[in-house]
Amino acid sequence: MTARVLVVDDIVANVKLLEAKLRAEYFEVVTAMNGPAALEIIQSEKPDIVLLDVMMPGMDGIEVCRRIKGNPQHNHIPVVMVTALDSPEDRVRGIEAGADDFLTKPVNDVALFCRVRSLLRLKMLTDELRARAETSEAAGLAEQIEAEYVQNPGRILLVDDLDMSVERIRGSLQGIYDVTPVEDPQSALFEAAENPYDLIVVSLDLENFDGLRLCSQIRSLERTRQIPVLVLVEPDQDDKLMRGLDMGVNDYLVRPVDRNELHARVKSQIRRWRYTQKLRQSVQESIELAVTDPLTGLHNRRYLETHLSGLVEKVGNRGKALTILALDIDHFKSINDNHGHDVGDRVLQEFAHRVQAEVRGLDLVSRTGGEEFIVVLPYTNTDQAHLIAERIRESVCRAQFEAGGDCEPLDVTVSIGVSALDDPLDQPDDLLKRADLALYDAKRGGRNRVISNAA
Repeated sequence: MTARVLVVDDIVANVKLLEAKLRAEYFEVVTAMNGPAALEIIQSEKPDIVLLDVMMPGMDGIEVCRRIKGNPQHNHIPVVMVTALDSPEDRVRGIEAGADDFLTKPVNDVALFCRVRSLLRLKMLTDELRARAETSEAAGLAEQIEAEYVQNPGRILLVDDLDMSVERIRGSLQGIYDVTPVEDPQSALFEAAENPYDLIVVSLDLENFDGLRLCSQIRSLERTRQIPVLVLVEPDQDDKLMRGLDMGVNDYLVRPVDRNELHARVKSQIRRWRYTQKLRQSVQESIELAVTDPLTGLHNRRYLETHLSGLVEKVGNRGKALTILALDIDHFKSINDNHGHDVGDRVLQEFAHRVQAEVRGLDLVSRTGGEEFIVVLPYTNTDQAHLIAERIRESVCRAQFEAGGDCEPLDVTVSIGVSALDDPLDQPDDLLKRADLALYDAKRGGRNRVISNAA
C-alpha cells in the first residue's frame, strides 16, 4: 500500500527523519515547515494523509488541524498529530480539533506504519464511498456524525479476563460509553454478532485463548466484519501486534493503558466507524432511489429494463415459463381531474399495496408510468398468470379506495393484459409489446377485465 504523505514540522531534522522512514516504505512524501505552507499544499496537492507536529511557531498544529477538518473539501483527509511524550494534553486538544490519530516522539516505526496504513485503508474506502455518494451529503456527514456522537457516544464490547484491567478500562470509559465486559471469547463472539456495538476491545493476553484467533473470527463473520477492533498488547509484543494489524485490527493500546490515550483512540475509532456507516447508507439509498419509484416504493422502469433481460434469458435457457402482466388503472385521469393529484397519489399507493399482496416474493412488480404497472411472473404459465391477474383485478374492485380528507371512497378498477414467453428467441420487448396489445384489447372490450395475448 502506497500513498502521498504530507509531513509538517518546523524542525528540519524531524522532517528528514520521517521523510526517510516513509520513503523507505515506498510512500510519496511532501513536506512543509509551517502551518500556512501545509494548508497551501493540501489545497493544491491533496495528500492522502497528514503527519502534523503540534508545536510550531505562528500557527500551531492544533489550528492547522482545525482548519483542515473545518473545510468540507478536505475534512476526510486523515490527520495524525505528532506530540511530545510528556504532553498528554496535546493529544486531547488534537482529538478535539478533529485529529484522527496521534504519534508520540520519538516516533516508533511500528506505531508509525500501523497508524499510517490503518488510516490509509479507511481513506481508500471513504474515497470510494464519497465518489458514489452525493457530494453535498458526504460533505455534511462529519457534522452529522459529531452531533450524533455527542448524543450517543456508543457501545463498546470489552474482551479481557484480567479483573484489574477490566475495572480500570471500564472505570475510565463508564459514564461516557456503554461498556459490556465479557471474559469468555466465544461468548464475546456471539455477543458481538447478536448485538450492535461500535467498537470491540480485545486483550491479546487472554489466559486460555489466543486473542488473535478471536480477532480473526471477528473479521471472518459477515455480521462483525466491519466493526472496528482495538487490541491491548504488552510492550514486547510487536510480532503479535503486526500479525493482528495484517488481519485487519484497526488500532492498539500498549499496557499500561493511559487514560487520555484510551479516550482519544476510542473516540477516533467510533467516529470513523459511524462515518463509513453513514456513507454506506448514503450510497445504498442513492442506489435504491435510482431504481425505486418514490411514490409507491415499487421498482421503476429502469430496474425493470435492467432485470427483465436477465430473467428472460435465465428462464428461457431452462425451458421454464415466464409471463408478464401489463396493468393500467381505468379512468385514472378523471380521478386526478375531479379530486386532485393528492387523491390520485393515494390511489396509486393503495393500488400498489393491493397488487403486491396478490403476488409472490420472487415476482417483480414495477411502476412504469403514471398509472401503468408491470408484473413479471417467473416460472408461471399463461393459465396461472391469468388466474393471478384475475385475483389482482378482483382485489382492486372488491373494496373502495379511501381517498382521505373530505373525499368519498372511490370505486377503482383495472385492466390487465397478459403475455407469455412462448419462443426461446423472444426478447423482453416482444413480451412487453404483446402484454400492451392485450391491455389495449381489455380497454377496448369495456375495461375492468383480463385479456391474454398469445404470440
